[in-house]
Amino acid sequence: MSATALRGGCHCGNLVVDLVLTQPAASYAPRCCDCSFCRKHGAAWLSDARGSLRVVQRDAAAVLRYRQGSGQADCLACARCAVLVLVTCEIEGRLYAAVNARVLDGEPGFASAQSASPQRLVPDDKRSRWQQLWFADVHIEAVDPLA
Repeated sequence: MSATALRGGCHCGNLVVDLVLTQPAASYAPRCCDCSFCRKHGAAWLSDARGSLRVVQRDAAAVLRYRQGSGQADCLACARCAVLVLVTCEIEGRLYAAVNARVLDGEPGFASAQSASPQRLVPDDKRSRWQQLWFADVHIEAVDPLA
């Protein structure tokens, strides 16, 4: 099967994501976390443990990091346009991440979103789940906004 490359980001372009999925888009069902934070932001999380994710921060000072729930993961949103773009967690020295599928350009053709309830898991089980599901090949690059 061929890889699926997708691009997206926040509304103002401060945070840009480029991701590669290992399967066709239709084989992915974004996960809608039922916690109050994700519900209020309308997030639907997408990840591929065998895929890759590259994030460009055009102005790192304009990126908000917010920890909620068990306080283990960082939710990254743009401070300029307020779009929630991704969530990251460092586990055993490795960065894992999932992307809000609603920030991707175009209509990728994903399967219908499914509900997820990670808040019902204990912290160790959350980290284990994230290691299994989230992107493990993650690169975040800060770009000089004056360049």
